[in-house]
Amino acid sequence: MTKHVNLRLPDDVHEMAVAAATADDRSLNSWLIAVVRRAAESGETPNHAGGDSAIPAPLRGSDPSPRP
Repeated sequence: MTKHVNLRLPDDVHEMAVAAATADDRSLNSWLIAVVRRAAESGETPNHAGGDSAIPAPLRGSDPSPRP
């Protein structure tokens, strides 16, 4: 069974999500499902403690900094 969710994304977030989905060779819907599933299974809250709840913390593994 699937559920439908209406999700409103700011233009910049939508563009970043589309780019990430394309880079992962997935549809935007498939990519969003994977991101939500990973976040939900981690059991961690995605927001910074004491921070603005409208600004989620980056997901693990999404740090663009180069590795040594």
